[in-house]
This record gives sequence, C-alpha cells and structure tokens, in this order.
Amino acid sequence: MKSILIKNGRIIDPSQDLDQPGNLLIENGKITGLCEATVTADEIIDATGLIVSPGFIDLHVSLCEPGFEEDETIESGTAAALAGGVTSLGCLPNTSPVVDDRSSAEFILLQAERAANCHVYPLGAITKNQEGKELAEIGQLVAGKAVGFTDADRPIDNAQIMRCALEYTRMFDRPILNRPQVAELTDKGQMHEGFHSTVLGLKGIPAAAEEIMVNRDIALAELTQGRIHLMCISTQNSVSQIRRAKATGIHVTADVTPLHLTLTDQMLENYDPNFKVLPPLRTQEHIDALIVGLKDGTIDAICSDHTPHAAEKKTDEILGADFGIIGLETLLPVCLQSLITPGHLSWLELISKLTVGPAQILGLEKGTLAEGADADITLINPDIRYILEPTMLKSSSHNTPFLGKELQGRAEVVIVSGEIRFRAEN
Repeated sequence: MKSILIKNGRIIDPSQDLDQPGNLLIENGKITGLCEATVTADEIIDATGLIVSPGFIDLHVSLCEPGFEEDETIESGTAAALAGGVTSLGCLPNTSPVVDDRSSAEFILLQAERAANCHVYPLGAITKNQEGKELAEIGQLVAGKAVGFTDADRPIDNAQIMRCALEYTRMFDRPILNRPQVAELTDKGQMHEGFHSTVLGLKGIPAAAEEIMVNRDIALAELTQGRIHLMCISTQNSVSQIRRAKATGIHVTADVTPLHLTLTDQMLENYDPNFKVLPPLRTQEHIDALIVGLKDGTIDAICSDHTPHAAEKKTDEILGADFGIIGLETLLPVCLQSLITPGHLSWLELISKLTVGPAQILGLEKGTLAEGADADITLINPDIRYILEPTMLKSSSHNTPFLGKELQGRAEVVIVSGEIRFRAEN
C-alpha cells in the first residue's frame, strides 16, 4: 500500500483538541503522524486552503438493500457517503428482509466489501421484522458484527419490549437507537402542528409526540442502566429532558439532523413533498434550542438521516408522498450554513459532532487522526460555492429540497484505510 503525504493543510482533530497548520503522513493504511513537508511519500496531496479532518461518521443511514433497490443500493449509497465526506456509517435494518438475524447482517457487510467505498457497520433490528412484538436475535446479530440496535423509523411503542431490549443489549455494551415518536400522536400527521399546519390545512404532528417518548426512554434507561440513543431530536423540551438526564448520569445520547437546524415548518407553504420529513420541520424556537444543545454537549452528534426515495414515492401530492430526505451529500454544506457561517460552532466543535461523538456512541475506533489510527480522512474545501444539480449526486434518489440551491463547502478528497476513494470533480 502506497504512502501518502498531505501537506500544507489546516489539521483539525477534536480527539486531540488539535487545530493547526501542518502535514500528515499515511503509511500502510495507518496514520504515521504529523511530519515535515519535506518527507518523501509515494503520493503527495497539496491541502493548501483545505481542512484535514478525520473522516465523518454517520450514525444511521438507509441504504435500502436488499428489497428497495429502486431507492438506493449499498453501492450507490456508500458512493454518496464518500461524496459527503463520510468514511463510516451505520446501516439501518429497514430492508426486506429486515436485518434481524446474523445472515442478514453479514449480507450487508459482504455487499459493502464488494462496493469498496466506505466502512459500513450493520445496525440490527430490535424486534423481529421490526414489528415491535418480540426481540430479534440480539446475540446472533452481535456475532454478525451489529454495532447497535434500532427499528429505524418504527418507534418501540411497547415499554416492556424496550425495557427488555435495554437490559439485553447492556450485556453486549451496545446502544439502542430509538426514534422518539408516539404513534397515536403522529398518525396521519404531515408536518409540525402549529400555525402553518392550520393555515395549510394539513394534520399536524405535535412536539409532545416526541417529548413523551423521550421522557419514557430516559426513564427506562435509568431503570435498566442500558444505553439509549435518541435519534433525530427536534424539539426544545426534548433537549431540556436530555440535558437533565445527562446531569444525573443516565446513559442517554442524542443526535440531530442538519435539516432540523436549518429549515422550518414554513417551508411547506408550497406543499413541496421534499420538505416532508420525520420528525417534521419545526419552528425557529426549536432550532435555537437544538443549537444550544449542540454547543453545551447535550446533543452528541449530527447525522444525515439519509432517507432516499425513488421519484414516484415523492409525488406532487404531499398527502401521498413518503417521509424522508437524502442527506449524505449535503451534510457538510448544510452544517456550514447553519452552524459555522452564523458563528454558532467552531470548526473544531462541528467536526467533533461528525466524528468523535458518533464514534463513541457506536463504540468505533474511528474519528481520530492520532498516530496509529486507521487512515480515514476527509479533506474539506470550506470556501467553494456551487449550485447543487441532479447530475452531481451519487445517490440513486434525488429527494432533497437543496437541488438548484447554492451551497458552500464540500469534501475534496476522501481517504479510507489509507486509499484515496473519492476526489471531487472540478
């Protein structure tokens, strides 16, 4: 394996509290460390004007294979991940068949190896066939290298099932990832319940639908001493509850999507189904609370919640359209727009939420540029501006509200295990 010297970059590594100009040497797929620019290497990358970061880690991504290849495949989804600067991702089990046994998890690993893009880590289903009635084969899924457990966009409604899941996964030191939603309050809802849902005549989803489930999951985590991770937090009170729980030592973590830091429920005023997402886009007061939660450490990670849908599933009629937005390839620029440009977070803080935070939640030895670490690296161009066109997307699906919009920032070069797997096109 050839050696690579990255020189003249701004090296940012939150795991070492490092933000400085310098040069980085890679040998045999590992990071050798900081070095002089005169060091010899098989390949030299001039990173002048670029940020040299640990490769991003995305906690939960829908890759749709097997069963829904019309939306995405493991090959296309991991190619989109690379284009977004993501070198490792957790693959949701919402496939057909569901990833609820060892062979299904091993299929994901095999397909990811064949694609040879980024690292893929299976997330096993909590319950058989994601039906919420009976625990899946947790032990066998761990043997199949599942790094966590989730029923994806299906919340665990039954509190006893959730209790058992937390107790059982505690034995394997694996987190439970739950999307906090009370089904009875989200049923047939299309958007955030409030002024705009009333004006538009669309059934709303109240903030309480999330907050009630957040409270329940925190209580069960306290009871069982299990590890609960709350996916896609979107409300002010959710942030407050998580903050209080962490202060008392409960094992709870949380993530947020860039969409919920940028877009509000007002965006649906034209009934555009590309703004239809779960949890729904909410109001500015909720966005403000989420940003505070990121700054003070209440929210541990930012993830894309990449949810691809073929064009026919995002119909012109909002009531018939599926929920979800693709997010891998817009992860970085939307974070820059919502957090860096307004001065809410520093680059060191933002990169921490994209690397160290997710790595700790999933128990991965990733997200660092420390000597001896796997050479998973993303080189960021923070200044480049461009119009996002459909032809630029690696994902099979194009369900994003950012098409045709000007974005700033992108991954220029992505290195996985010491190999250059992606270079941005000019």
